[in-house]
Amino acid sequence: MVGQLTQEETLRNHAFMHGLGDRHIAKLASIATEVAFEVDEVIVVDRQESRFFYLVTSGSVNIELHAPTFTVSVLALGPGQAFGWSALLDHQDTVFQVRAREHTAALRIAGPDLSQACRDDCELGIEILMRTLQVAAGRIEATEAKFAEMCGVRIKASVKNSQAVPGNLA
Repeated sequence: MVGQLTQEETLRNHAFMHGLGDRHIAKLASIATEVAFEVDEVIVVDRQESRFFYLVTSGSVNIELHAPTFTVSVLALGPGQAFGWSALLDHQDTVFQVRAREHTAALRIAGPDLSQACRDDCELGIEILMRTLQVAAGRIEATEAKFAEMCGVRIKASVKNSQAVPGNLA
């Protein structure tokens, strides 16, 4: 149980899972595990094989671009959002580091288990694929916006819905 809700209820209420049928929710609940992270705990280490897919249920995390000499926060995620999408790919290393910004709870699903569930049920597989592609596209958009900011380009509203305007950063 996540708080006072069962894992099935938590999944049903999670934005990433919105609209999935009961049998898909039940399947995902059967392979999900509740996890919790403390402030500043590194959850996903960049350049290591991605093993888990996470659905944030409370708290928040930072998606970070990490290098030996710097770390840049690319995006903050909160309840209803997901990370660890590369765990769906066999033997894929992560690109980003993920760190808890505060006490954070999530449902964690092992990549091979989620991949197998998607292979076993094509309808579920298509739904997870489409949702995961939206997550990946969001990471690209956030990375582009952070790069533009670092180059002194101001981004209005949403990167995909407006054009960058040269000028000072706000």
